[in-house]
Amino acid sequence: MHIESAFIFDLDGTLVDSVYQHVLAWKEALDAEGIELSIWRIHRRIGMSGGLFTNQLLRETGLEISTAHVERLRQGHAEAYRRYAGQVRPLPGARELLAWLTDAGIPWAIATSGRMETAAVNIAALGVDPERVPVVTRDQVRYAKPDPDLFVAAADRLAVPIETAVVVGDSIWDMLAATRCRSLGVGLLSGGYGAEELRQSGAIRVYEDPADLLEHIDEVGGRR
Repeated sequence: MHIESAFIFDLDGTLVDSVYQHVLAWKEALDAEGIELSIWRIHRRIGMSGGLFTNQLLRETGLEISTAHVERLRQGHAEAYRRYAGQVRPLPGARELLAWLTDAGIPWAIATSGRMETAAVNIAALGVDPERVPVVTRDQVRYAKPDPDLFVAAADRLAVPIETAVVVGDSIWDMLAATRCRSLGVGLLSGGYGAEELRQSGAIRVYEDPADLLEHIDEVGGRR
């Protein structure tokens, strides 16, 4: 019995080169609230939902966590990130990879922990039409990564069983979420996480970027 493949992609650091813009935007938001935090600590949490991200950071710094505080940080991050929009570019091979899947008749979707207010910047940079391609954002699910809700929702939109999907992401949070919904996780190094970290979190294969994945697409079930 042949099982059709489907691919579900994270967005930041997987299809678009935007991780460090997010890091700097969070840094601006935190600085505006008088919260001192090293940039490397921020980077380690990129890929989580914004709410979980801020809860963890505030807990780490020992500051009081309130709904209003979290919302101010989220809005501050979104405003700062929009100022970096002009710097966001597709990662090498991203457009070519998506075009290859489309030409091969292999369904694909995007599932991102970002809300549409920031994801729209990346989707525009990538040239994806959300009217034609399923795009699932944080706004549409109860929980974001490392919970699997985003990927499950994307599989539902594609009308495929999540267990038959290949989830492509750049962070340990992507791989943990993929494992939790019993899909195959493929890691990319383009978001700044190391290969061993991604493998330990559940990645069955690790590639440099979308271009490298496209070159080896047959290794993860991509066939015309």
